[in-house]
Parts: sequence; C-alpha cells; structure tokens
Amino acid sequence: MEDVRLIVDLVMGLGAATIAGLIARRLGLPALIGYIIAGLVIGPYTPGLVADQGRVIQVANLGVALLMFGLGVEFSLSGIVRVRRAALLGGAIQIPLSILLGTLAGLAAGWRIGAALVLGGVFAISSSIVALKAFLSRGEMESPHARVALGLGIVQDLSLAPMLALIPVIAGERSGIIGIAESLLISAGVLLAALILGTRLVPPILRVLAVSGSRELFMLAVVAIALGVALATHAAGLSLGLGAFLAGIVVSESEFEEQVLADIIPVRDLFSTLFFLAVGMLIDPRALLSHWEEVLALVAVLVAGKLLITGGAFLAAGVDHRTATLAAVFMAQIGEFSFVLAGSGLEHDLIDRDQYGTILSLALCSILALPMLVRMSPLLVRVAEVLPGVAEQERLAAGPPPPVVPAGEHVVLCGFGRVGAEIGRALERWDQPYSVIELNPAIVRELRQRGIEAIYGDAASRPELEATGIATARTVAVTTPDLLTTEAVIRHARELNPHIHVIVRAPATGDVRTLSADGADEVVQPEFEAGMEFVRQILGWQGIDAVATDALVAARRDMVYGISPAGAAPAA
Repeated sequence: MEDVRLIVDLVMGLGAATIAGLIARRLGLPALIGYIIAGLVIGPYTPGLVADQGRVIQVANLGVALLMFGLGVEFSLSGIVRVRRAALLGGAIQIPLSILLGTLAGLAAGWRIGAALVLGGVFAISSSIVALKAFLSRGEMESPHARVALGLGIVQDLSLAPMLALIPVIAGERSGIIGIAESLLISAGVLLAALILGTRLVPPILRVLAVSGSRELFMLAVVAIALGVALATHAAGLSLGLGAFLAGIVVSESEFEEQVLADIIPVRDLFSTLFFLAVGMLIDPRALLSHWEEVLALVAVLVAGKLLITGGAFLAAGVDHRTATLAAVFMAQIGEFSFVLAGSGLEHDLIDRDQYGTILSLALCSILALPMLVRMSPLLVRVAEVLPGVAEQERLAAGPPPPVVPAGEHVVLCGFGRVGAEIGRALERWDQPYSVIELNPAIVRELRQRGIEAIYGDAASRPELEATGIATARTVAVTTPDLLTTEAVIRHARELNPHIHVIVRAPATGDVRTLSADGADEVVQPEFEAGMEFVRQILGWQGIDAVATDALVAARRDMVYGISPAGAAPAA
C-alpha cells in the first residue's frame, strides 16, 4: 500500500478541493478559499480522513513554482512599464509603510522584534493570484484598477528577494553592515544571473524546440527551465517561488510567451490547487481558536491599514481616486509570497509554530474579507472622493471644465476607452453631439482641447451625470467593464430622465439579465458578440446556408440576452 500512498493522498486532496471549491463558488467566494478549507478538513489537526502532510507539501512546492512561473509569464516587465509611475512610486510608499504597520502590530501583540519584522514583511506583500482570479471572475482584467493593482503586485513580489536576503541578518546568522550587504549582494547577484542567463540562453533553446515541431519537447523544456531556475535561487538562499517567477519574466520577454502560457496553464492550475490545499493542512483550528482575539485584531489592522496605505500610495502617485480605491480594495490581503516569507522566518527560528499558524490564519481571513470589501467599494470610492486635496488635484490634471452644459438630445458616453472612442468617432461622422464622463485626466484634457464636453469624474456619481446634461439627453452609453458603476448609471439615469435610451456593456454573460432587470434597454456582452461573429464567418466559409446560420446566431443571442431574436442587441 505504501507504494501508492502518494496517489491516495492526491486523490483525497484533489477530491476534497473539488467539492470545497464548488461550494465556495456557489457562495460567491474565490475557489481558493475552498481549497484552503479542504486542506484544513483533511489535515492532521481535524478528525476524519487525513492525508500525509509531508507528501502533499512536497507536491505543493512544485505547484507554487509553476504558479509563480505562470504569473511571471503573464505579467512581464512590460506590464510595469504601462503603469510604471503608479506601480513603482506606489510600491515605494506602500511597501515600507506596510512593513512598519505590521512590525508595530506584531510588537503590540507581544511578538519579539525579529518575529514582528517578519510579520511586517508579510503585511507588505499582497496575493497577486487572489487579485488576478478576482479580476478574471468579474471580467475586469482590462480595467484601470486591475492594471494598477497587478503592476503593484509585481513590485511587491520582486521586493521578496531583499526581504528573504535579510532574514538571516535579522536571525543573527549574519551581523552588521557587512552581513546586510552580503545578503543583498547575494540577492542582487542571483537576480542578475537569472536575467542574463535567461535572456541569452532561454530564447535560443525555445527557438530550436519550437522549430522541431514537437509540443512535448517544448513543454519539457519550459518546465525544466522553470524548475531549474527555481532550484538555483533556492540553492542561493532565496525561495523556489521567486526563482520560478524570475524564469517566467525571462520567458515573457521572448516571442514564445503565448505558446508557453498555453502549455503551462493547465498543469499550473492543477498543482497550484495543491499549494493552497497544503496551506490549509498547516492551519491548526485549535490554535486559531485559542488565539482568536489576536487573529481578529491583526486581521482588522491588516485589512484596514493596508487599504488606507495602498489607496493613499496610489493617490500620491497621481492615480485618480476611484482607480486608487478599487485597486487598494483588491490588494488589502496577503497570500502566496507571504507564506514563503513566513516559512523562511520559521526555518530561521524567528517565529514559532503558533506565530506561523497565526500568519496562515491571517491570510485565510484577509482573503475571506475580500468579497465584503468589494461590496463596500462604492462607499469607499465616495469617501476617497471627499478626501482633502483629492478633488483639486484631479481637476488640475483634467484641465479647465467645459464651458456649457449640452443643449439636449445628445449622447452621454460613460467611459472613453476603445469602445467609447469608436462610438465618438461614429457620432462625429454624423455630426451628432455627445458628452463624456471619464476618469483618465489625460483623455479628458484631450477631449476638451477638441471642444468636446468632457467631465472628469466617476460615472456612478449623480452630480457628474447631471453635469453632462443627462436630464435632456437622448441616449446614455456605459462602455466601462465595471458592473457596480453600470448599475449606478442605470439607476441615476432613469431617475433623472425616465425616457432616456440606455445601452450598457455587460462584464460577463451572467450579468446580462441583471442589467436588463435594472432598466437597461440594450445590453452588449463583447466577448459573446465576438464569438457570434466568428460563428457567422466560419459557418459561411464552410458553406452553411446563411439563413440557417442567422437562425442559429439569433437563437443563441436570444438565450443569452433573454429577448426575441428580432430585438437582440446589436453586435459590439
């Protein structure tokens, strides 16, 4: 039986994770919450079935390496460049202040200075994976707050290297300025060596394997690169996860990024589930219950403090109040790299088992708090809007306001991104008047210079909508992929102008009926509409009768939009 024990543990773990993940999704929680709870259920600290903790953790180490590798591939250094001011300046403010907050919280809880410093490092690093999965589930990957939040996440993840390098110094294994310099030099040397070897060695290898046409060989090379770099960084005293993350960044800068992602994502998702499962197996509910006051107090300090610090850091970096607040909401938690840092602290005897368990409990509770914070985000945005100096800073960035309110019978565009800009060009072609509400001050300034009535602000705000002349407008179009904003615009528009035509964008197909019930005349789901256009073209090229194709497309659109084919929303 011993020779198949690992398979038994994997079957037990994956089965429990599947059930718990499904329950979590049904409750509107991230699936990884279910994975962690499943680990707790089959862990050694609860009665019933018990999987071998050591074996699962060993496999989980492979999972975290692939998890971090995939994250590195998806969010490369070019991702920081697009939001470099917000990510770099915001990180320079947020990371030290969060470390200070966590350190003070640890000292207040009676932890020794070394343990408190580890807690401070844990406070500083958010879970990019949790934020990423939340943005994907909400259809907000292209939103400004998602780009800003994930840019900061990359900076936070990279900050793990010096933090891990300083752990031996804090533990007294290396002392003085020389010890600190040695640790930082090792860290910098490993990062530099990984980047140089990666840019010089990895692309030629992948090019040769891609030309060979063998997908299996390409996949083997990718996994070998990910785990090889991870082992090299581990041998240098850093973490497996950080090394794999660096390998992903290197690969992301090559021309094989998309192929690597296509091959690695299924394997990554499977093994990363085991990582969160292993985290749950390490949580002792008895220790959690015995220190519940301390855990709750630390969670409150973590979530509230990190929300304020991160939001303030983004505002200081020039990000508008709405984007700053929403990005801070999704980053007010701790996750995978914090586990790595806490594990290093445990290994060097800076924290004990109870404190390690407290950190794991903090991570679980902070992730559980995320859905509640998301529901509170409209209120938090309104609070940020009235903070001293925020409105004035944003008005100055947007330039002088439009001279007059539109005369009426015009179109109000909520958002002037790619979709909004296309609508604007079409309206200009036919000399149709329109006004815009936009949160990007650069776009607002450019529109005003062209003589277009553009309001800088949040479309969910009733005063901003009134300023666009929505009471006398003929149509309002909400092009932003933000469900909360869209629902607010529909509500205010109907109150201010009951006869206005309302067309909105649905972040996901599941939101279509909700927005229709809220009062939208037309709902467009861009990904679904793109799929229908693909269907129409492909079936036409395959010789399928056009009438039959139109009937199929109409039936599918009727199913999604819940309307008759004749009244289906126009393609985006």
